[in-house]
Amino acid sequence: MSEKSTQPIEFDQPCPIRDVLDRIGDQWSLLILESLKDRILRFNELHREIGDISRQVLSRTLKRLENDGYISRTLYPEVPPRVDYALTELGRSFLVPMQQLVQWADSNHEAIYLARKQAAGV
Repeated sequence: MSEKSTQPIEFDQPCPIRDVLDRIGDQWSLLILESLKDRILRFNELHREIGDISRQVLSRTLKRLENDGYISRTLYPEVPPRVDYALTELGRSFLVPMQQLVQWADSNHEAIYLARKQAAGV
């Protein structure tokens, strides 16, 4: 039986807030997580759901979300191959704060838009 390590983990990014928000705070991650909140989707379904994301960016973002543990990727050995994407427990646990952020953004979008117009002198 192995003993649990007492050595502290050395993180690449010493600030946990920046480390997490840099990865999920991009333009597409929240939309992908939102799309997967109630269902399992395939790549093309996600691409259609999000709409204006390129296939390359979608693929890269899915890989990052999978590497960070928010989503799972299941490959079925069929012809043609089928790949499903779903939220993991970590991804599901993020839905509550994410929904609060989405609701806040929706409620305040008009005020932010008007402030930007005023700052631009329009």
